[in-house]
Amino acid sequence: MAKTKTFYQCQACGHTSAKWLGKCPDCGSWNSFVEEKAVTGGRSSSLQPSSKTVPVSLHAIEGISEKRTSTGIGEFDRVLGGGVVAGSVILVGGDPGIGKSTILLQAFSGLSRSTGKLLYVSGEESPQQIKMRADRLSVNAENIILLPETSLEGILDAAGKMSPDAMVIDSIQTVYTQELMSAPGSVGQVRECAAKLMLHAKRSHIPVFIVGHVTKEGTIAGPRVLEHIVDTVLYFEGDRGHSYRVLRTMKNRFGSTNEIGIFEMSDAGLREVNNPSELFLSERPKNVSGSTVVACIEGTRPLMVEIQALVSQTNFGMPRRTSIGVDFNRVNLLVAVLEKRAGLHLGGMDIFINIVGGLKIVEPAVDLGIIATIASSAREKPVEPKTCVFGEVGLSGEIRAVAQAEARLKEAEKIGFRRAVIPAGNARKVKGKQEIEIIGVRDCEEFLKAVLM
Repeated sequence: MAKTKTFYQCQACGHTSAKWLGKCPDCGSWNSFVEEKAVTGGRSSSLQPSSKTVPVSLHAIEGISEKRTSTGIGEFDRVLGGGVVAGSVILVGGDPGIGKSTILLQAFSGLSRSTGKLLYVSGEESPQQIKMRADRLSVNAENIILLPETSLEGILDAAGKMSPDAMVIDSIQTVYTQELMSAPGSVGQVRECAAKLMLHAKRSHIPVFIVGHVTKEGTIAGPRVLEHIVDTVLYFEGDRGHSYRVLRTMKNRFGSTNEIGIFEMSDAGLREVNNPSELFLSERPKNVSGSTVVACIEGTRPLMVEIQALVSQTNFGMPRRTSIGVDFNRVNLLVAVLEKRAGLHLGGMDIFINIVGGLKIVEPAVDLGIIATIASSAREKPVEPKTCVFGEVGLSGEIRAVAQAEARLKEAEKIGFRRAVIPAGNARKVKGKQEIEIIGVRDCEEFLKAVLM
């Protein structure tokens, strides 16, 4: 006979304990343990095999081509790898109010033009609220069926009777299954509901979009067990103070990872940005110190972004270091390189670094932009407006080559830049292939002489 077992589980990492703990010994989170119940001694129906399976030789399996369906939104299709794959499970996460429900409703509008009925399951908003948003976005709502339901059994029953061509679960934290006693949003409920939705998607060959809430640390709540179950993980990034939104691919079994799509939030919803480099540089100040343009690569797309820095004498015993959009530890490392290898005295200076537009850049090719911006602000010498840079900086002050130099230079030339200061290793390979003037540098001192006016 089945018995009920009570245990405590951390809602941040999934660690289980026989008793309540104030601090999780695994991830260090405070007050994250919640009481949950599990049925033992019986066999769950969801774990029983649906049919007998036999091992098959990999050589004997016939390969198939993935049929993709366009959503009508080019940037959304880009991050998915070219479109929606049948039977895939796609997780969309992001901060509250950043546009997760909006982009999925717009994507459903595009899908409805090439497919049949689509099921939109809402566990947070009423049908009237979704209707108001659809009218504001001018969504084609003829083939979109709304289902205000939070019971997983009710959702799967409705999906089985309707047989939609795609389905949205908004959001997974509100859905619960009756097989578990824990509250909706707990680790057990999220894991079990996501697993059953994944099983339904694979058996019925319909794509399932899942909206996931994020924690205060910016990760999907649940915890990361959701990211292991699904096929594709998309994160919405952006600051509410900016109108730009970045949809970033963190995992994709059907395409490349680290791909991004750039959108602009407007009154009529999210509008895709076809030329983000020109948009990010549209308000760049001219002949002002502490501003440099860097050619970076996000996924397969070259982007021209502006890095700004403010270096000023500190009024405290300990100088402040602040970075927005770039890694804080990387900035501290480059400041040390400037002091040791380039002779800049920054020990008593407050240094503030910002990537304009709310972007987050993680690739090391922005190193040259960071040191150029800091040196420009410290020496009060502006960087020539039509000059762009890219390259990695080593601890010895050497400038290292980076990948995809030709794509970066083509983007800079298209935007209107006339000169590029790049690593000497890249300059030897691309000289003569580009119309833009190319200056190769080997170390930080040579770079600062070439870039500062």
